[in-house]
Amino acid sequence: MRVLVAEDHVELAASVARMLRREGMAVDVVHDGAAALEHTALLEYDVVVLDRDLPVVHGDDVCRSLVRRAGRTRVLMLTASGTVADRVTGLSLGADDYLPKPFAYAELVARIRALGRRAQPAVPPVLERGDLRLDPAQRIATRAGMRLALSPKEFAVLEYLLAAGGRAVSAEELLERVWDEMADPFTTTVKATMNRLRSKLGPPPVIETVPQGGYRIGDAHAPS
Repeated sequence: MRVLVAEDHVELAASVARMLRREGMAVDVVHDGAAALEHTALLEYDVVVLDRDLPVVHGDDVCRSLVRRAGRTRVLMLTASGTVADRVTGLSLGADDYLPKPFAYAELVARIRALGRRAQPAVPPVLERGDLRLDPAQRIATRAGMRLALSPKEFAVLEYLLAAGGRAVSAEELLERVWDEMADPFTTTVKATMNRLRSKLGPPPVIETVPQGGYRIGDAHAPS
């Protein structure tokens, strides 16, 4: 899942980004509304975590612009005010959800994941294929009942491939949807992560390489 955090409080933005990255999300950070509009014009985010009181371009105007584009991006608006009137105003602008500050990180993660599911074609809450099972909410992946010790990035790659339902996913698509803007598109980071993931999944191989197509999950059955 790719997330944009638009928050002018630098320390809070950095803290939220670190927490979301630990959850395996690809996170970009901006500190004003103009930068938020620039980023969302270049990339399609699953969720934008939008501080309402942004400088340069107000968060309300950013929200209106995103709604007018009619894309799949979902907006979670943050504000220091938690009154009912403010929540109603935020939602009337087109925000998909509204969270007052201060908030619990666990609730923020849960709300972002819920919005991310709405931004994508419907997928089951637990992803399964053959003997592979991945629970995004619990952050648990298993093969043949054995828990896999995956890094956040490896978990995110496996989740994206399983959610693709057997469709071939290119390295470019993985780089865009699983890595943030700091990733160098000319490195072998996707290939290196894929090699580590394949090693941890064990035999027989389950991630197939599709010539000129990328990667996909094949029939995941461990030997008996």
